Amino acid sequence: MNRFVFSPADILLYNGENPSAFSVVACDQYTSEPQYWAEVRELVGKHPSALHLIFPEADFKTADFDARIMSINVAMTNYLNAGLFSTYPNAIIYTERTLKNGKIRRGLIGKIDLEEYQYTQGSTSRVRATEGTVLERIPPRVRIRKNAPLELPHVMLLIDDASRSIIEPLESWSQTQDKLYDFDLMMESGHLRGYLLDDTQKQRVVTALETLADEEIFFKKYGITGAPVLQYAVGDGNHSLATAKKAYLELKERIGVDEALQHPARYALVEVVNLYDESLEFEAIHRVLFDIEPQRVLNALEIAFSPSDTPVPGAHKLTVVQNGEKRTVYLTETAHSLAVGDLQSFLDEYLKKRPGEVDYIHGEDVVLKLSEQPNTLGFILEPMKKEELFPSVIVDGALPRKTFSMGEACDKRFYWEARKIKQTQE
Repeated sequence: MNRFVFSPADILLYNGENPSAFSVVACDQYTSEPQYWAEVRELVGKHPSALHLIFPEADFKTADFDARIMSINVAMTNYLNAGLFSTYPNAIIYTERTLKNGKIRRGLIGKIDLEEYQYTQGSTSRVRATEGTVLERIPPRVRIRKNAPLELPHVMLLIDDASRSIIEPLESWSQTQDKLYDFDLMMESGHLRGYLLDDTQKQRVVTALETLADEEIFFKKYGITGAPVLQYAVGDGNHSLATAKKAYLELKERIGVDEALQHPARYALVEVVNLYDESLEFEAIHRVLFDIEPQRVLNALEIAFSPSDTPVPGAHKLTVVQNGEKRTVYLTETAHSLAVGDLQSFLDEYLKKRPGEVDYIHGEDVVLKLSEQPNTLGFILEPMKKEELFPSVIVDGALPRKTFSMGEACDKRFYWEARKIKQTQE
């Protein structure tokens, strides 16, 4: 039985020509931009590609679902039989992703134990979602994964390592190592390179990661005695990880617990990134209400939070935008550790009883412009501080949906690594 939450995996890497055509962005990106995926298909052409091994969500409404799933499974089997993957057993890969803005995101590729992950509300597991999971998004993904012989991950787990002592030292170590891969990503999405950790580095990082679960260190760091240890927070790809968990639970029911614990589907391939990596920038996601009576909303806000026009210790800052004009208030009657938690709860309850729609907006300038429309009200939120993420999840549980964003779509994980999730006899 695996001792560690994160551990080495038997990692498969494409070994053919034109790696840039093989590697494509996460399936849940550009969902409203079918032209992006059309261009990807044109770039891929007849080359082997992860595009044939995934189901872009942009195609969910138009594709023959069962036929596409069958096509994916056939393509995976064909690629395996054709020897298009090289296997790196018991491996951890140190990866460097150059983003569109030139910054480099550093991570570790290995497998996570799904026994230590829960996506349900109120989870106390060592691996937890940072935002609420939309359960309706899981069943179609489980159908895709159920009979697939491979997984290609776009999951990113965050660790709270302010000292930068676990992943960051690998930057200097890598200068004397041979590159495992090194190529440009398609669609002007940056660059990807990777290095295979030697036994010394593997032991160091796995041991160091495990110290993040030490209760004494955990309680001292956060000052929250008795709280369940949070070792990894899901920064991106939570629905992908939730799918892996759901598929594993269904497997348990089919083959029994003892056999499932030895099954490769017990694990999921992930990238671990330090929350304090300089490339990670938390951006606030603002709210705009449409088709509402602005004054009625403002009256309800007044009743709910007794907002002050001047700063108050412990109050949450919120900027209300109407007719292109901003007014900053401080919410004094709060129930959450972040302003977004109080605002989202308020909006959810308000819209249950009154007509209106909410949209989630990147950029203050967009909120200001939209608020010029009649019957519209905008709310500008402060960006979350990195040091607030883990304490907020520990205290409040999964954060409200659309709490923060980490970078543009082109900077999301690209599929490159793979892992077998079926046993040979299956």
